[in-house]
Amino acid sequence: MLSPQELKQSPLFDGISYESYLRMIDCFQAVQKTYRPEDVAYDFARGGAQVGVLERGTASLLRIDEEGVATVLEDLRAGSVFGRSLDFAGGSGDSLEVVCRTPCEILYIDYPHILKRCERACEHHSMLVQNMLRLITEKAQSLTARVDVLSRRSIREKLLCFFRQQAEKTGKNAFTLPFSLSMLADYIAADRSAMMREMKHLREEGVIRTDGRDVTLLE
Repeated sequence: MLSPQELKQSPLFDGISYESYLRMIDCFQAVQKTYRPEDVAYDFARGGAQVGVLERGTASLLRIDEEGVATVLEDLRAGSVFGRSLDFAGGSGDSLEVVCRTPCEILYIDYPHILKRCERACEHHSMLVQNMLRLITEKAQSLTARVDVLSRRSIREKLLCFFRQQAEKTGKNAFTLPFSLSMLADYIAADRSAMMREMKHLREEGVIRTDGRDVTLLE
């Protein structure tokens, strides 16, 4: 289970006390599981009506097309939530999986337990439902931003679109990428080598400055 400090960082349990959280976990009959790096923690084709709460570690939500090409849809960190009721399916031939990048601990809660009205009309239960609705809205906004990136025709345009989104999010021209360069290539659906060449061109042209995952837009 989450520690009191970790609970404060979980958007699903925002505004819920640690004592209420413990009662809720018992009431919902939540199950905690541990995973190793590269383990598939959740397969959307076979997963039930569960909401997964990433308590510790990092993972990625991947879309895998019919040819086996994987695209990162979302970078998941401690406090992130996922599940069929929260995320968006791909095409009929695509599959969605949550793959662990590091050792992970994940708490699974049945979605019907969250939506079912509590017999005692608990205030923290109502708060959980509000948080869930907010997370669905945020995921929809995230999907819109992703579509904006992928709709660009060239790798250069995709990179600049993503960099501008990050700058707008932080309010600064200098920011740190939320994931590795390999995952960035997956996120913009580009070959990593081709992406690195384009980033080199952007640096040479004075459009960006980079230091590892730190990026500064110079435009």
